[in-house]
Amino acid sequence: MHVIIVGCGRVGSELAKLLSSEGHDVVIIDRNSASLDRLGNAFNGLTLTGNGFSLELLKQAGVEKAQAFCSLTNGDNTNLICAQVAKKIFKVPKVIARVYDPQRAHIYAALGLDIISGTILFAAMLRDKIIESRFSSYLIESKELGILEIEIKKELAGKTVKEINVPQEFLVVAIRRLSGVILPEPSTVLKEKDTIMGAVKVTSLNKIKEKLGI
Repeated sequence: MHVIIVGCGRVGSELAKLLSSEGHDVVIIDRNSASLDRLGNAFNGLTLTGNGFSLELLKQAGVEKAQAFCSLTNGDNTNLICAQVAKKIFKVPKVIARVYDPQRAHIYAALGLDIISGTILFAAMLRDKIIESRFSSYLIESKELGILEIEIKKELAGKTVKEINVPQEFLVVAIRRLSGVILPEPSTVLKEKDTIMGAVKVTSLNKIKEKLGI
């Protein structure tokens, strides 16, 4: 996959190194050439210095064949402009922009961009750890829905997934057991030491924990 990353900060550089190590064709752009030093000698992609919304620089980066474009600078406005150029002018199939201000995230999303708000995600992660260590709403980036991970004890062993599910509130979506991970049917029987992962409404979390004895 040909990926262009704008912004070689901590996140951008780590993403570039990760994708490059997995065999992807990575180009990373930053206005400050010194920032590109974060990549180290092991990075085998292309580095460019300049503005990530420069049409000529983007063409040099191969934007016309890019399959993904990420704008990860430390400025929301810059990220929005770069993402819009990639999406609207060059028609890159997958465009992702980082947003610091959570109040602006929904505005950017309304423009058809995939938005990652570190502020929102980190706050959600902290909230999850405070209210329930096995609960992860940030995995699906929703305030209303999360994933609850539960180890099956003797009290629940032998029950079917259908008996565990609570319509409109909790749905078992996967079971991890010694033999591997399975996507269960309603009739799947739970075994002791299984770990189930279920989608749960945040407002129903306490109710589900009580029902399942956790």
